[in-house]
Amino acid sequence: MDSKTVDDAAETERLLKEAAAGDPGALGILLERHRERLTRMVASRLDSRVRARIDASDVVQAAMIEAARRLADYERERPLPFYPWLHRLATDRLADLRRKLQAKKGDPRREQPIADLGDSAGLLVDRLVATDTTPGQAFAREERRRRVREALARLAPADREVLVMRHLEDFRIVEIAGILEISVSCAKMRYVRALERLRGALQADDSGTMP
Repeated sequence: MDSKTVDDAAETERLLKEAAAGDPGALGILLERHRERLTRMVASRLDSRVRARIDASDVVQAAMIEAARRLADYERERPLPFYPWLHRLATDRLADLRRKLQAKKGDPRREQPIADLGDSAGLLVDRLVATDTTPGQAFAREERRRRVREALARLAPADREVLVMRHLEDFRIVEIAGILEISVSCAKMRYVRALERLRGALQADDSGTMP
């Protein structure tokens, strides 16, 4: 853990204690420290078909309001570190909005299989496939991208989500378990299973770089 991470954790801890003691200023600062990161996360999960109906900033604001309401419970129980907890609140809110949209459409099966991750699917593909290609390698790289994206589309949504959180958002397995409200062993198993399926899809391509 680098010094900046340690400093950030110490500052978060200080603000949490002050906010729990009833300091509204500390609560505001605490939440605002994470607003931009949360907004990027939510925005990356929105594809072009839902952006007109779901605004990332509205999702984050709803999560912030819920966080403020539940802060005393969080401070008492500490189910997971603060940002992963906010992440869980925001993704839960986003999932609720998606379900409402699908209910209005009347046929959730029409949703594209990878749409639940929005732009984060493409970002994950970029992270999992080598980027240091020469012009002569560009075609092969695009073919690998296509294969990885198709493999992602075949995964269960929960498997895709755990890959995004681990490789795109850099959460540790224990944090992923807390966000998804599953055991650490279950989170680890889900991650390994999803990664093995992706690796299997690229088995014939030794130049693809998988973690």
